[in-house]
Amino acid sequence: MTWDDFVNEIAQPAFLPWELLLLRLAGAVLLCGAIGFERESRDRAAGLRTHMLIGLAAALYSLLMLELVSRHDEFPDMVRSDPLRIIEAVTGGVAFLAAGMIVFSQGKVRGLTTGASMWLAAAIGVSTGIGLWWVALMATALALIIIRLMMVAEKKAFSDDQDDN
Repeated sequence: MTWDDFVNEIAQPAFLPWELLLLRLAGAVLLCGAIGFERESRDRAAGLRTHMLIGLAAALYSLLMLELVSRHDEFPDMVRSDPLRIIEAVTGGVAFLAAGMIVFSQGKVRGLTTGASMWLAAAIGVSTGIGLWWVALMATALALIIIRLMMVAEKKAFSDDQDDN
C-alpha cells in the first residue's frame, strides 16, 4: 500500500457531508444524554454516559446503513441491501444490554425503567442517524415527561396509600 492509496482511502467522500454526519451524531448524544441525565440523577446504574454511548452507536449504525445503501450500485452482485437489518441489529444489541439491567431480587423486579430507557435511547439514536429529528425530539420529550410525571404520580399514590393505614 502506498501513501497515495492511504490518503485516497481516508479522503474518500461519504454520502452525506461531514457537517451533517457530525450534527446527527451530536444530536443523538445530546438527546440520549438528556434521558441519561435523568437516570443518573436518580442514581441508576445506566446513566448519562451509557445512554449517550447507546444513542451514539445507534446513530452511527444508522449512518453506516445510509452510506451502504448509497453505495449499493457499486456492488450489485455482492451486497444485498436491507436497511431494516441495521435497526434489528441495534434493537437486539441494546435489548441484550437492557436485559442485563433487569434484576429480580427479594421478590421485586428492578431496572425495568432503566432497561426501557436504554432501548428508547437506541431508537432515538436511529432516528437522529437517519435524520428524523422531529421523531427523536418528540420521543425524548415524551420520555422525560413519562419518567418524571409517573415518578411523581407513583410517589403520591403510594404516600396516599400509606396515609390511609
